[in-house]
Amino acid sequence: MSQIRTPNKDAYTLILEAIDQGVYRPGDRLVESELAERFGVSRTPIREALQRLETQSLLARDGRSLIVASLDHNQMAELYVVRTELEGLAARLAARHATEEEVKVLRDMIEEDRALLNDPAALARANRRFHRMIQLASHNRYLVQQLDLVHRSMALMATTSLAAEGRGTNALAEHAAIVDAIAKRDEEAADKALREHISVAFVTRLKLDSRKTA
Repeated sequence: MSQIRTPNKDAYTLILEAIDQGVYRPGDRLVESELAERFGVSRTPIREALQRLETQSLLARDGRSLIVASLDHNQMAELYVVRTELEGLAARLAARHATEEEVKVLRDMIEEDRALLNDPAALARANRRFHRMIQLASHNRYLVQQLDLVHRSMALMATTSLAAEGRGTNALAEHAAIVDAIAKRDEEAADKALREHISVAFVTRLKLDSRKTA
């Protein structure tokens, strides 16, 4: 296993990022010695990080092993309820507080993401960056912190709605509608556009999951 040199990040952050980036997927077993070798750190901070991730329900027990947790249908539905409320608020606050530069960054992101339409995994990463930018544009640190927790749990989902045929193109059009509302300082429209965007993503994800289990 190749070693990843990341001296400025602690073991918890390294493992969390690996889960978020899909290096470790739901159901994958995490082994202290392998993680220590991969990240170039000792086993003690790895062990402490694993314990912390387990208390946050990002890891689960499978006998004596720790595996990346997965979300069942009910957990996913509950997570999307919280995400919808918090991200709707973020869009509303962004319409109130976003700077012209932040609006420009959001528009630029949409244009750049068009080049990723044939790569669902890369588009999913770009999608997270776009939503993160809206959260930052809300200029509410406590909201950003809560949404960070939500998006950590979203890393436990095995599929991305952007893998559905045509979803990427539609998602970018929805992103554009959100940014247009933010640029116009229309808080109600920004909230509504983002809520509808997340609702469509949730339904699409459910359809993808049902096909896999059929």
